Amino acid sequence: MTLSSSSFICLYKPSKLSVPRQQHRPAMSPTTVLLLLSLVLQTPLNALKTSKDCIGGGGGGDGSLQFDLYLTSCPLAEAIIFSGVQRAVADDARMAASLLRLHFHDCFVNGCDASVLLDDTAEMTGEKTAGPNANSLRGFDVVEGIKAELEMACPETVSCADLLAIAARDSVLLSGGPTWPVEVGRRDGTAASLSMATTNLPSPTSGVATLLQKFENVGLSAKDMVALSGAHTIGKARCSTFASRLTGTGDRLFLQSLRQLCSGSPSSNGTTTASSLVHLDVGSPMVFDNQYYANLFAGEGLLQSDQALAGEAGEVGLLAKAYAADEALFFEDFTASMVRMGRLAPPAGSSGEVRKSCRAVNS
Repeated sequence: MTLSSSSFICLYKPSKLSVPRQQHRPAMSPTTVLLLLSLVLQTPLNALKTSKDCIGGGGGGDGSLQFDLYLTSCPLAEAIIFSGVQRAVADDARMAASLLRLHFHDCFVNGCDASVLLDDTAEMTGEKTAGPNANSLRGFDVVEGIKAELEMACPETVSCADLLAIAARDSVLLSGGPTWPVEVGRRDGTAASLSMATTNLPSPTSGVATLLQKFENVGLSAKDMVALSGAHTIGKARCSTFASRLTGTGDRLFLQSLRQLCSGSPSSNGTTTASSLVHLDVGSPMVFDNQYYANLFAGEGLLQSDQALAGEAGEVGLLAKAYAADEALFFEDFTASMVRMGRLAPPAGSSGEVRKSCRAVNS
């Protein structure tokens, strides 16, 4: 799929609000949530309203997505989603990365249609058991809880695909990162694809050439690939996903610490440390910032696919180096790439609906 230039938004400086960066954050009151959301949305939306010619139609340029769809049909939709994400992140700071990752893994398989959320049925095997997703994706219960609140407020109005896109934005914001207006109007898919989830999603062991091809396959550029890789500034990975790094090159002390964490010796509860979780960003693991890129040039990229970015001499390496030096540039490019990824649409002719439950198609 190739996206036309009209489907790309104009770049704008993303807002960055002052959000506490400690690992455990107190829950906000509903009034505070609404106030914060108004600050999140007001400036970018006003700016975009004055330059619609350069925004494009959204949804791959077909006009199906827009910024204000729920203003009348479900005016509290974004406040409900933000509040649910905020509670989840306050309870488990790692949930921010998990919700962001759900949106990525959804959009790379037949577009952003919430197919990743579907449970297996007698007639269909979903995407949750695909290699890149099994024992890895999490946050399904959080999404389902938020969806239940949305259904109480405005039944069969807000799609699960839109919920994922908005929750990803809010997860970044609550981790101290930038914000951006989210286009909405996606429909929920009525089928999932285990095979496409297995083949379409980038692997943590991929080299740069493979990463570029995976992104190109869905209509995203090299710049999108490098910018979106910066999502690894938060979250954790299991030792099994970066085993190749343990015998690779990089900072000697860093690799030695990884080998100790992933030695496979039995732990007190009977499991092995080979399944241990390690922060993707050792410098500032709970904060969404540009430290991830600085780590790469220090030889401290956790995943092989991450560390490979710093070894490129062309556009990929130059972008990674630029983001390491300029956090504002990273935020600007990341937010633009998130909007572009959010426009990845299901194949033409695909049926869609607004699910009542994100786990199952409507009966």
